[in-house]
Amino acid sequence: MISDAEAQVMEILWREQPLSADEVAARLAGLPDAPDWQLSTIKTLLGRLMAKQAVAADKDGRRFLYRPVLQRADWVAQQSGSLLDRLFGGQLAPLVAQFSSQRKLTAEDRAALAKILKEQGDD
Repeated sequence: MISDAEAQVMEILWREQPLSADEVAARLAGLPDAPDWQLSTIKTLLGRLMAKQAVAADKDGRRFLYRPVLQRADWVAQQSGSLLDRLFGGQLAPLVAQFSSQRKLTAEDRAALAKILKEQGDD
């Protein structure tokens, strides 16, 4: 399980790789609402991600270059499945109902949902 802070580091590495810890810090600092993390915090997060086998590091002179091992699509699938199970007992319809009660579905949203239902057919 990747924490929210670790996910921010992963997002940087999914966009650009390999990067050193200093480069990850610079990319994070350039984001709107950037976390105010010291370099030591970023190194700690990278170390945790390595322990979780989400990233790997290669020695480059006196520094390490980090690259993701965990693919973003795999992480998103894992996170969405976990959300569905935790909040909606694995049921998809209550999830859609919850989101549509909070935010009006656009015509594009409804068309995309209709396309998905049509592609899945009658089960």
